Amino acid sequence: MSNRDILQQRLINQQLMGLKFTKAHELVSYMGCIQAQDFYGAKWALGARIKGLTDTLVEKEFNEGKIIRTHVLRPTWHFVSPDDIGWMLKLTAPQVKKLMAGYLLKEGIDSAILKQSKKIFETALTGGNQLSREELIPLLKGQNIKTGDNHLSFLLLDAELDGLICSGARKGKQFTYMLLQERVPNSRHLDKDEALAELAKRYFISRGPATVHDFAWWSGLTITDAKRGLEISKPNLDHQIINGQAYWFLPVIASGQKLVNTVRLLPAYDEYYVAYKNRSFGIDDKHNTLSGSGIFKPPVVVNGQITGSWKRIEKKDKVFIEIEPFVKVNNQITQKIVAEAKRYAKFFDKKSEVLFPTA
Repeated sequence: MSNRDILQQRLINQQLMGLKFTKAHELVSYMGCIQAQDFYGAKWALGARIKGLTDTLVEKEFNEGKIIRTHVLRPTWHFVSPDDIGWMLKLTAPQVKKLMAGYLLKEGIDSAILKQSKKIFETALTGGNQLSREELIPLLKGQNIKTGDNHLSFLLLDAELDGLICSGARKGKQFTYMLLQERVPNSRHLDKDEALAELAKRYFISRGPATVHDFAWWSGLTITDAKRGLEISKPNLDHQIINGQAYWFLPVIASGQKLVNTVRLLPAYDEYYVAYKNRSFGIDDKHNTLSGSGIFKPPVVVNGQITGSWKRIEKKDKVFIEIEPFVKVNNQITQKIVAEAKRYAKFFDKKSEVLFPTA
């Protein structure tokens, strides 16, 4: 299996070639989780993988609770399916809590404060109430609980990890919280081995070829648990040894699309790069810093490899896409970038104009 084969399989499995889903929640379920701390970018991560999807349709599914946004892996925000949030939190939250313990200690947040804040959240949100951070602040302050600096974020994070709260519908541009039990009354529950196997299966099917170390990085699980999940899932997967490492994947059925001048404008933190501990297949070493390691800057991806970065400039009903190429761009690729920018703008119901650097 060559580097090109790996990149093509990842593009297909990640739904960046041969798109097969029509609804945002179907894609989220297929992928298990999609990183979503940048909500604007995460919506486009869905749009880039579903033909004809729009920002309005994603917002509708989010507000209806067909997609949940919460802290579940590593920790950071992810989109996750309501059907999966119960078993996934039970599996991943203990490890995330271990990672967060030092931060809570540094902030002076002890178990008594966490318990008290959760009581406040539960009382305020019971009955289907959906409240924003700004609406929760005075309730905490009224009980002499600090909300400045990172305090409020840590209190909310801990309540999310305990399965008490999750995302509600947006109020304008503000995010709200609801009680998870009221938002998702029938979330599925699995025992630990079942959950490990299910998470591993979702990961390798949607992101393979990948290694067990990639899976451990993405999931935040210990390497022991990651290996256990892979071991149970092996009957569903194939693998090849590359440079002494086993790369696991679901054998792909040809999409009918060849890896020739395939161009995608992806958001920062997109799963196409953030899902792997080893990102060397898709990034030339000399472009690693320029590309923000494939994570921190929105990448221009050509035939599976980062060849530049891009940023948007919003102007009323128009979005300017400013391209920073790392390599020389031929006319065919230029046309594909323009077409992809048009697709991006259409997702947000805007017109587009692409700005390339002048000589």
